[in-house]
Amino acid sequence: MKVIIAIAVLAVISVIALFTMSSNSVLTINPEVKTVGVTTPVTVKISNPHGVRRIGAYIEQGGARLSLTEVKTPAHRFFWRRHQAPQTLTFDAGKNKAPNLKEGDARIVVEADADDLAGHTDTTSLAVKVILAPPRVAPDDAQHYINQGGMELAVMTPGGSWSEAGVKVGQYTFRSFPLPGRPGQRFAMFAYPWDLADNLTPLVFARNLAGAEATAQFWFRLFPKKFRTRDFPIDDALISKLVNQIDPGGTLAPGPDMLSRFLKINGEMRRKNNQQLADLRFKTEEKILWNGPFLHWGKEESLFADVRNYMYQGKKVDQQVHLGFDLSDTANAPVHVANDGRVVWAADLGIYGNCVVVDHGYALQSIYGHMNRIDVKVGDMVKKNQSLGVAGATGLAGGVHVHFSMQIDGVQVNPREWWDEHWIHDRILSKLDPTLASAPKAESPVTSQPRAKAHGRRRK
Repeated sequence: MKVIIAIAVLAVISVIALFTMSSNSVLTINPEVKTVGVTTPVTVKISNPHGVRRIGAYIEQGGARLSLTEVKTPAHRFFWRRHQAPQTLTFDAGKNKAPNLKEGDARIVVEADADDLAGHTDTTSLAVKVILAPPRVAPDDAQHYINQGGMELAVMTPGGSWSEAGVKVGQYTFRSFPLPGRPGQRFAMFAYPWDLADNLTPLVFARNLAGAEATAQFWFRLFPKKFRTRDFPIDDALISKLVNQIDPGGTLAPGPDMLSRFLKINGEMRRKNNQQLADLRFKTEEKILWNGPFLHWGKEESLFADVRNYMYQGKKVDQQVHLGFDLSDTANAPVHVANDGRVVWAADLGIYGNCVVVDHGYALQSIYGHMNRIDVKVGDMVKKNQSLGVAGATGLAGGVHVHFSMQIDGVQVNPREWWDEHWIHDRILSKLDPTLASAPKAESPVTSQPRAKAHGRRRK
């Protein structure tokens, strides 16, 4: 009898121990889902050292629970596994999986049963909006002439259920803004980037929070451009000067080999700095700040989208693209802002050295690099021809000049168009204000070239 009692007590203790050692699951929905449409993928990560024997996902709405998926595996109640790796499950949470789903509020619920004796059930949930109405978009009927590397403006009318609208060109997306004086319509200034093939079709688009998207074509004609490729010789003296100018302590590009440090600065830092410039697109006014054509000053030493082959000791060691104009100037000469706007950057920017970025409204921005001194600060309102500071050779500059470039919604474009008053009228302002469309037009907006007198050119 004592033996039986001892065995029973041992069994009870063992079961209690097994219950005690049973584990809970940690469930994480990532990325977070805020809206659900016709079909919306949801990914959940489940972590439990003993694994799980059942995962169930549901969507709850109006007191009803609708099943989305259920995954079961054989149970290991007494001899469970240990040190199981986290697992990931992706399932659809939309009307395709739950036909009775309606627009409005809902909640996604995910449950997991631990694969051990206790089999604890753990849950995570997420409040969502169900959006089932599709978006719509209608393009304008204007003729759009686009220079490769340049930009244009398109008007669109989104409808249905939409939260975002704009223009897509290949992998690039350009935001839209409300069209002044015309409720329900929006416009987007967009680029046809220099590095895209010349056979792509720009599209207006509208999409909703659930990820559904509508697109439409508009009339356009692209003028392909051939951009210059040239060799850019570098030697040990220039490499040492540039590397020590940007990274004298070797913290950004460490190592004893100066060429390797230069290549890291010229490549990795260039990409990082260009991304920093692109991110400034969110610091913009939703109104026109500029006034008339942009100023052109200085002598053009390097052109937009120059492809540079860096040649060292007779061999090509790197290739990068120069997105802007190098405008030569004299040391300590003032750097004049090309048009009215608000300063959104005024500090060092890696390869661009001391750099100022000015927002001109609707995500149009101008960039001034390699300055010796900056005399403005972020938030300052500046007027066309106002001095931003003085020219220099900071950053990745071998001599005194100003790096001048422009970008639309973070994509750098050829500034030459914005030096042309007729182009600005025909391609931009006439679409923002229809009353301007009937005004007399001058030369073709596509073939016209900037003229020194008309564009305020000031050579030194």
